[in-house]
Amino acid sequence: MSERVDTIVRGGLVATSTGEFRASIAIRGERIVAVGPDDTLPQADECVDASGKHVLPGAIDCHVHLRPTPNDDWAVGSVAAAHAGLTTIIPFGAYDAETRETLPQAIERWKAEAERDSVVDFAFHYILSNTPYIIDGLAEAISMGVASFKMFMTYDHRVSDSFIARAMEIVGANGGLVQLHAENGDVIEHLMNKAIAEGRTAPTDFPATCPTWAEAEAINRGVLMGAMTDCPVYIVHLSTHEGLERIKEAQRHGQRVWTETCPQYLLLDETIMERMGPLAKIGPPLRPADGVNQAAMWQGSEHGYISAIGSDHSPGPPERKKHGWANIFRSPDGEPVPFGAPSLETLVPLVYSEGVAKRGLPLTWMARVLAENPARMFGLYPRKGVIQPGADADLLIIDPDAETTISAANHHGRSGFTPYEDWNVKGRIETTILRGKVLLRDGKLEQNAGYGSFIHAGRPTPPIAGAVR
Repeated sequence: MSERVDTIVRGGLVATSTGEFRASIAIRGERIVAVGPDDTLPQADECVDASGKHVLPGAIDCHVHLRPTPNDDWAVGSVAAAHAGLTTIIPFGAYDAETRETLPQAIERWKAEAERDSVVDFAFHYILSNTPYIIDGLAEAISMGVASFKMFMTYDHRVSDSFIARAMEIVGANGGLVQLHAENGDVIEHLMNKAIAEGRTAPTDFPATCPTWAEAEAINRGVLMGAMTDCPVYIVHLSTHEGLERIKEAQRHGQRVWTETCPQYLLLDETIMERMGPLAKIGPPLRPADGVNQAAMWQGSEHGYISAIGSDHSPGPPERKKHGWANIFRSPDGEPVPFGAPSLETLVPLVYSEGVAKRGLPLTWMARVLAENPARMFGLYPRKGVIQPGADADLLIIDPDAETTISAANHHGRSGFTPYEDWNVKGRIETTILRGKVLLRDGKLEQNAGYGSFIHAGRPTPPIAGAVR
């Protein structure tokens, strides 16, 4: 290769989903054009020195909730994502059922907002509520590059099994994927109402109303409906040992059933409700402190049954969250106390620090769960998630020796809290590159709102599986 290139990322330890090696990376325009020994690559207009650093594919957060509010809109959320080492996010879009907005209309509306304000690249999932008319737009939405759709089996947003099955038939036939928030909604509603009637409404009373078996039971229904309709199924935010075992069984039979977990289900437990109260109310809830479920999530990820780690960033408004101190279930106006916590800015630091630095998982594991597998399952591969010629030049460069401490005061989101306050983190995000341009360097953002681009999602590709060591 004799022609000049725009940028060379030189001297780092490059990690992909299948290996680690010393190499330099040549970038021309928005794409990677070569990976290899430095002396085999052409001259470049710019050099990014990655000596002593780890170089991974650009990180993808595949589970993000952004709300159209000043606290967490596209401008705020994407800037927070960029500062946290992410180059692509896949948030959940919503449609206006009151005006009978169709999925294609909602997609165009969200694209316009995101293209104006986002500093990182983005794709979309869409949440389907129990509004029968919305089914009519599924096929067109998939042709527009939105190929994954989420449905709740619990809480106030839950849909019926018949609605899920009908959506699965259409999505599966058109090359998409269905995501399920899998918990038994009828059981949880019964236990919640019983707790309220008995006056058990403290924050610490919440986890018991969402038993671990309720997740496994709902996963079983979702798996069976996926088999019936030949539709790929993705279980979001897996949190239980029982649920993982059902997913492993489906995978052993060759069914396209994939899953993610989140840092909160790897690292936290229900005792944090004593200190943080409604700020730690998430769904599914944090699990018992015996460590059984947390250990299962780590083992499932290490052995390749859990394919991705997403943040489930969903910062419920603090002004509404506070009502949960008196009644964790309902506010005085009868509305539910919001679920969710901010986690966009802690995903990459915690995955590296807790998984790679502390537990000794290889960098190949991190490249899988934060890059290649999300790209594969959500139709962005091979444009995203890999370091290879032809892929977008999206890179994450980590200084493995630096140490930092997580603090909400240093975050760019506006929630004002984090479940990981004062958590010590090994490793620091030094530089990110998005489509060939430096996005973040030494904590400073170098691109502006509108740099982010919509990524048209195609058919899902099975994730890389098997043990990572």
